[in-house]
Parts: sequence; structure tokens; C-alpha cells
Amino acid sequence: MITDAPSTSASTRERPLALLGRVLYGSYTWLVFVLIALTLLLLLIVVPGVHRRRHMAGVASRLILRLCRVPLILKGVEHLPAGQCVVAANHASYIDAIVIKAVLPEHYAYVVKREMATVPLAGLLLTRLGTEFVERFNRHKGSLDARRVLRTATSGQSLLFFPEGTFVGEPGLLKFHSGAFKSAAYAGCPVVPCVIRGTREILPSPKFFPRPGAVEVELLPPVVAPTGMEPEDAARLLRERTRALILERVGEPDRG
Repeated sequence: MITDAPSTSASTRERPLALLGRVLYGSYTWLVFVLIALTLLLLLIVVPGVHRRRHMAGVASRLILRLCRVPLILKGVEHLPAGQCVVAANHASYIDAIVIKAVLPEHYAYVVKREMATVPLAGLLLTRLGTEFVERFNRHKGSLDARRVLRTATSGQSLLFFPEGTFVGEPGLLKFHSGAFKSAAYAGCPVVPCVIRGTREILPSPKFFPRPGAVEVELLPPVVAPTGMEPEDAARLLRERTRALILERVGEPDRG
């Protein structure tokens, strides 16, 4: 009892200090993000050319991570083909979009849920970056959006999907939707599985203040459907293989 008292007292003192440190770091990161995001938005409004705007967004994303002292480790960049492909990444946090923008080249377009188009400022920023918005809840609008994305894919545009469609607070890989893999199947291009680790620890849902941490992005070898396979069968095969590869490397349980 006597020997336990000092450690209990020290633990009691450490908790407020840890909370203060978290609030200070979180406030600093939000300040950095808001200032850089607003500056970027102003530039995107006036700068012509979607590829130029995407390059600026990549620079801004890398600057945010650097100023917030978030080490970013990139593995497997050699697996990105020179031509068209679809990148499919797991989704664990709001900062996944910043991380992916920091590592992918300018010729990749995001495919995100349509709700993001109505978010003040963020919707305008995503629109100026040539983002493809997809409806999730209205079946008719969703099918129209899916056909538009397919046309984008078949015209040669590389795409980035988060095929889970959303993320939750608990660790785990959710079920994959088929849109990314239908786009790849009909375009006849490979799918590059992308594993993101560390973002859930930095900003888990529904927490507001980010925590210090490191992020690792690993690009895996492309997944290609056999020649001559029907597009629907090819899409199913691409989805199953891509999810299995990401699940094997992400270090989280299967929640699909």
C-alpha cells in the first residue's frame, strides 16, 4: 500500500499533462490544415488545368504532413504502372485522402461519395481537382454516376477508390463495393491494391483531435483479370483478390 501511493499520484498527474499535450497538438494540426487548405482552395479557384491543380494539392498534402510531424513511409511505388490503372485502398480515417494525395501522381482522379460534394469548401476543392462523385443511397442516381465513372475509366483516366465506401471507429476491413473493380474490368486495366497503416491511430472516428503518429502506404503488385473473361466475372475476381491482398497486409481483422 505504501509503495503504491507515489506511482498512483504520478499517474494522476500524468493524465492531465497527457490530455493537455493532446489538445495542444490537435489544435496545432487543425490550424495547419485550415490555413493550408484555405490557401490551396484560393489557388485552385484561379489556377487553370486539372493536372496543375492536382499537383498543387499533392504539394499541400505533403506540406501538411511535414508540418504536423507525421512521417510518411511509401513502399512499392514501382508497382504503379506507367499506363492506366485503378488504385483500391483501405479506408480508416478522414486523413486517408490527404495521405493518398501526397503519394499518387497527378493523373489519378478520386472517386468519393456524393455527400462530400455538399460539404462547404471541401466540395468546391474536390470539384476543382476533377473528383468523380458517386451517389450511395439513391439507386437511380447511383447507377447514373456509376456509368459516368465507367466512361471516365474507359477513356483512359486512372482512378482512386476507397472500395469500403466509408470507415468506422473499430479496426477492421469492411466489405468492398464493386464499383472500382467494374471500372477496371470494363476499362481492361489492372487494379493496384493500396494498404494504408497508421491513420486510424492518428485520427480515429469519431475523435476530433489528431494524435502524433507515423503513416505507411504500401502499394502491392497489380491484380489483372485473365484475358477473355466476361467483365462481370472479371470484376468479381478483381474484388476478391484485391481485398484478400489488402486484408493480408493491413494488420486489422476481417469485418466483411
